[in-house]
Amino acid sequence: QVQLVESGGGLVEAGGSLRLSCVASGSVVRIYIMAWYRQAPGKERELAAAITRGGDTNYSDSVKGRFTISRDNAENMVYLQMNRLKSEDTAVYYCYAAVRSSAVSSKSFDSWGRGTQVTVSS
Repeated sequence: QVQLVESGGGLVEAGGSLRLSCVASGSVVRIYIMAWYRQAPGKERELAAAITRGGDTNYSDSVKGRFTISRDNAENMVYLQMNRLKSEDTAVYYCYAAVRSSAVSSKSFDSWGRGTQVTVSS
C-alpha cells in the first residue's frame, strides 16, 4: 500500500507565494508520473502540473509561468512552487503519483493524497 501526504498549504494574499510538498511512502518500488491536481469549490478536479521521472514537465495554461513543479526521485517527493498567486488559485491541491509497488510486476497504480487547502485572499 502507498500513502501520499501533502503539506505546505495555507492562506496567502494575492501576489504571494506558497510551496507545496508531497511525499510517497509504503510499498514504493518506482514512481513514474507525479502531478498536482486541484479542485475549487463547485468545480471538477483539474490538472495543474505534472512531471515525469526524467523531469519533463507539463502545466495547465492557467498556471504556466507562475507555478513550477519539481521532484526528488531519491526521496519520493514532488513539489509545487506557486508564485504570483491569484484568488482563482484557491482550491484543494491533491498530489498524484503513478506507483509501481511490486518488484515482480511492472504494473503501476494511481495513488492520491488527501489534499491540502490553498486559499488566496484578494
